[in-house]
Amino acid sequence: MAKNITKDTVLADILKLPNATDILSKHKVPCLFCPMAAMEADKLSIGEIAGMYDLDLKTLLKDLNV
Repeated sequence: MAKNITKDTVLADILKLPNATDILSKHKVPCLFCPMAAMEADKLSIGEIAGMYDLDLKTLLKDLNV
């Protein structure tokens, strides 16, 4: 069943999902556990993060929504 994660979903909501850290790590999303990321997790969308780090957003969203 799809989880309906979109480019606008904030990182804090994604991190609540089972296996989210494994998927994000697989896609090389940096700083998942650093203090600065934790402070911004409720503000930064996955789309913004993908843009900042030149990540393949389409594939990342596909994996998060499986």
